Amino acid sequence: MSLFKKLSPHDAYAQRLKDAGLDRTAMGGAWLQSSNASINRALSINIPYKETGYFAAEKTQATALRFDAQRGQKLHIAVLKRPQVAFDIYIDLLQELSATERKLIASVDTTGTGIEYEVKQTGRYILRLQPELLRGGEYTLTITAGPSLNFPVSSTGKPNIGSFWGDGRDEGARRHEGVDIFASKHTPALAAADGIVTNVTENKLGGLVVFLHPNDADYTLYYAHLDKQLVQNGQAVHTGDTVGLVGNTGNARTTPPHLHFGIYANGGAINPLPFVNREIKAPKPISAPLQLLNATARTTGRSKLYAEASEKAVVRENLPVSTALTVEAATDGWYKAALPNGTQGYISSRDVALAGNLRKLTLKSAQPLWDAPDTTNAARKTILSAGDQVNIKAAFKNYFLVIDDNDNTGWIPASR
Repeated sequence: MSLFKKLSPHDAYAQRLKDAGLDRTAMGGAWLQSSNASINRALSINIPYKETGYFAAEKTQATALRFDAQRGQKLHIAVLKRPQVAFDIYIDLLQELSATERKLIASVDTTGTGIEYEVKQTGRYILRLQPELLRGGEYTLTITAGPSLNFPVSSTGKPNIGSFWGDGRDEGARRHEGVDIFASKHTPALAAADGIVTNVTENKLGGLVVFLHPNDADYTLYYAHLDKQLVQNGQAVHTGDTVGLVGNTGNARTTPPHLHFGIYANGGAINPLPFVNREIKAPKPISAPLQLLNATARTTGRSKLYAEASEKAVVRENLPVSTALTVEAATDGWYKAALPNGTQGYISSRDVALAGNLRKLTLKSAQPLWDAPDTTNAARKTILSAGDQVNIKAAFKNYFLVIDDNDNTGWIPASR
């Protein structure tokens, strides 16, 4: 066993920063800090999902998304970027084991082909994207989920799943431990993966059955109600090989021909549908205008910032008209946005416009122009003189975002 664990592309890059002493610089330290911070504030999404966003070279940005996935699904994660060269994005997929514990399960950079991952455990996952330091550009992320196994019934029999996991059986005395795939009698039942046939037998419930153990898997496939078994114990099969013919043997004699398809692991039966579900949903196209990516924008009316891209989601902030925000990405008809205090969420793109000049304000007294809406912790950018005129672009809490005649942009208290 190697004494040295291979680093992910993200961690290898972080190590190079440290080796060069850049972790002791302001930007290098901020890049490393944003890696963990983005995971802690990951926004929740539902897959399939698609977003287009922008990483600014002058900022130390990272974005993270949290979603649920089921055992047996295969996740397909792709990132397209502009420019295609000199702009690498590190892509990390983590499993959330608890509120404070995560495990890295897959990692690439965008010089590769993305991530394909078979979900081993139903639960919550986090995807993080982070570009190299001082590199910027646009990206489009797509996450979809499909089956990790091939469909176990030939399309020649026009198969359809007519009974699902958990359906009642024997007047509610037991639950269905599989899916029933109805098809014409004698339709080929197919090996859903490469593997070894471990048992060809007959039982009271399943009639003529076949057990198949896929290579390198921790579960066994179960084919039941076959009219005929066409494999033998110990036989090696390849994906798509015929293991039997669909029938209605066992306790299915009074039902139309179908394959009962089940999966058994060490803990017992598990839901096979995510393993073979042919319905692969595409994400909704992005309809939110992309012109506002990375722009300072404002609300056009009283609006809501949601925890997810849905009006049914938890409201994180109720926003007054002209509230300032930064548009980080677009998905469907929504913007993923950040408020000046760092709060992130989703807002309908209909409620957002570029932060143009709203009205002029003449200052009654000299005052600092701050780099954030917080006079306690912010830094002074310049001093504005009494009588100076500024244009108000947006607002946040008790501050105005303004620009003066010298194109200095910053914050002043609204009470001034």
